[in-house]
Amino acid sequence: MSLQVNINEKANLIWAIADKLTGPYKPHEYGEVILPLTVIRRFDCILEKTKDEVVRKNKELRIAVKDPILRKVSGYSFYNVSPFTFNKLLDDPDNIETNFRSYLNGFSENVRNIIERFRFDNHISYLAEKNLLYIVLKEFTDPKADLHPDKISNIEMGYIFEEIIRRFSEAHNEDAGQHYTPREVIELMVNILFYDDSELLSGNAPVKTLYDPACGTGGMLTVAEEYLRRLNSDAQLVCFGQEINPQTYAICKSDILIKGANADYIKEANTLSEDMFAEDKFDYILSNPPFGREWKNEKAKVEAEHKKGFAGRFGPGLPAVGDSQMLFLLTALSKMKDPKDGGTRIAIIHNGSPLFTGDAGSGPSNIRKYIIENDLLEAIIALPNDIFYNTGIATYIWVLSNKKSALRKGKVQLINANDMYEKRRKSLGNKRNDIPKHYIDEITRLYGEFNKTEVSKTFDNDEFGYAKIVVERPLRDENGQIVMKKGKPQPDSSLRDTENVPLTESIDSYFAREVLPFAPDAWIDESKTKIGYEIPFTRYFYKYTPPRPSNEIMAEILEIETELDGALKAVFE
Repeated sequence: MSLQVNINEKANLIWAIADKLTGPYKPHEYGEVILPLTVIRRFDCILEKTKDEVVRKNKELRIAVKDPILRKVSGYSFYNVSPFTFNKLLDDPDNIETNFRSYLNGFSENVRNIIERFRFDNHISYLAEKNLLYIVLKEFTDPKADLHPDKISNIEMGYIFEEIIRRFSEAHNEDAGQHYTPREVIELMVNILFYDDSELLSGNAPVKTLYDPACGTGGMLTVAEEYLRRLNSDAQLVCFGQEINPQTYAICKSDILIKGANADYIKEANTLSEDMFAEDKFDYILSNPPFGREWKNEKAKVEAEHKKGFAGRFGPGLPAVGDSQMLFLLTALSKMKDPKDGGTRIAIIHNGSPLFTGDAGSGPSNIRKYIIENDLLEAIIALPNDIFYNTGIATYIWVLSNKKSALRKGKVQLINANDMYEKRRKSLGNKRNDIPKHYIDEITRLYGEFNKTEVSKTFDNDEFGYAKIVVERPLRDENGQIVMKKGKPQPDSSLRDTENVPLTESIDSYFAREVLPFAPDAWIDESKTKIGYEIPFTRYFYKYTPPRPSNEIMAEILEIETELDGALKAVFE
């Protein structure tokens, strides 16, 4: 069975179970019941083999601290000491609610903490009241609903969770894409992230760390880990993540727990206002933070941290309060290891606004200035439109590193992958296109080779910078005489103008060529000069298309008119 078929089959099965809730629950409420039950059922399937032995051992032990022993017996870092399983709960329908609660309370503390994040408790009583609890649990015991990792891998389970979240979100007209990133995009990002880490890929390196400041259901972390395992089964990658949404956090944490990794490295909190990894640095950072999301609720804490300067995350500047994505970028930058400790590479997704919004001296421009002048930007890759579930707008992968190769030092690579896609047979929300594997490989190759081609261009860092100069002209009195003060001409604010001078050009030369011939009395107020940076990506890849000849257009119009005239005669005659 193919990966996609298996995913679709299980997702359809879970969606069919959700349909049993029709009546007492509206479609957009299904997820509040089905998501926690899916997580619990997966734990149930995993623990079934050692369940009896765990229950027996728990009764035998006469010590206060049983946890280490019971973990060993279960074979996992979690367990359940209740005699119940999903199947055994069905033996006593009259006491289904009481027994189910007992079953949930039998889980180890780490699993109970996950279940609590779903806020599922009130739903149990309501399900029982509406005679749905037994029905739904029975549906989950169907052999086709076996969610053991031997049947459904962790990466498949991630796909399934994201698919059912998408369906639940669409039922409520919510933003399904906020929860996850298309897997082909993640695979491309991971390809680039690990591109030239020979130590990691050879298995000779110490354990490496990966961080996602907006980890959602953990899709990026899972794909990165699975990808690395395929490349080198001996390589070790420890995953860290932070997520604000309690449900997606719980799904991510359960996935990490099931894989046998340290689930304590997944934190629930608002990354912008409460950095749970304030003292930590990471080898790799991978993220698709929300863009277009306001940060006014976090404004007080963000601005307080900004005032700390570079002792905090937001020293370079602050973006407009209407869009938080550059705050996540700054968070990622603050987690970079010192180059002498191995450095860090980052792959992060943004829309187009971080490329150019904000004039010289503004927060966004100062953030770009900090990044480029510190030579942290390796590449920006323009992705095809319509590959995300929640938006059809232009999106870009930013690749940043403080361990650039000698070839890349002082340079930035721009890759235009706009046309590297295949149309989907069926759209998923706004996702109408996919990036197939051969294009993922092609983009990776373009990045790695670092050559100039039609779709890959390289620029010196200072080519993105400019000096914004203020051009003044003298104030004149009613007689046309220049107004002087302390021997200096006074500026006329109504004639004040600005010019953006590329950093690759002398300001004096530019001024002499572009200003003085038209305003010989002008001068530059050097105290007001500001340095700005922008990356006009589209301009660099613009292709001029000459307009069609007018005679050709006229001939086409006449042809259409003739056709219309004939059609009208056929109707009315």
